[in-house]
Amino acid sequence: MGPSTWQPVADHLMAAGHQVRVPSLLHVSEGAPPFWPRVAEAVRDDLRQVPTGNPVSLVVHSNAGLFLPVIRSALDHPVAGSVFVDAALPARSGPTPVATPELLEFLRPKAVHGRLPRWTDWWDEADVAPMFSDPTVRQTVVEEQPSLPLSYYEQYVPVPDAWDDHPCSYLLFGPPYDDFATEAQERGWRVAHLPGAHLHQIVDPVGTARQLVELATAY
Repeated sequence: MGPSTWQPVADHLMAAGHQVRVPSLLHVSEGAPPFWPRVAEAVRDDLRQVPTGNPVSLVVHSNAGLFLPVIRSALDHPVAGSVFVDAALPARSGPTPVATPELLEFLRPKAVHGRLPRWTDWWDEADVAPMFSDPTVRQTVVEEQPSLPLSYYEQYVPVPDAWDDHPCSYLLFGPPYDDFATEAQERGWRVAHLPGAHLHQIVDPVGTARQLVELATAY
């Protein structure tokens, strides 16, 4: 997904006086693997617009949760907290596979010349439609999506030691991420639930922003 999926939440946070960056990861899958160093570099480069001494709170959604440890390790900024939103969790000790064997089995037949269709094209319309409440927003989000190489999902992402040296929390929208929310609770993280589909942040940006602030300031 591209940055448009989080811009409405960012707009609400900025209107409330918070400084917010929404780094784009759309080009990190270009070129040969491994891709994870380019993910970390993209976030680090975007945050160069923030003074180095300013603490930051990291928010990751979906598959991006697997990359938070390498992002955190690459930053020059102190990290005050991290919030995983309907996100996959990195392994307790790495490396973490980006996709399970079951997901890879599902994806391989979809690849054409090594590249996959856009994420929303993986699923039936009955699965995709409930994630969008506005057709214009849907068009923007869908057209912004990259066509990722299958090798993106075949990679492993390192889990640097002591990456979680700051408070972490989890915001659950709904299945199938409830298992990750349970694991986050087992790790001692604070967990909140804002019921919705996987892209609920574009349906309810106000509620999502409010939950992020509550989780980020709870410690």
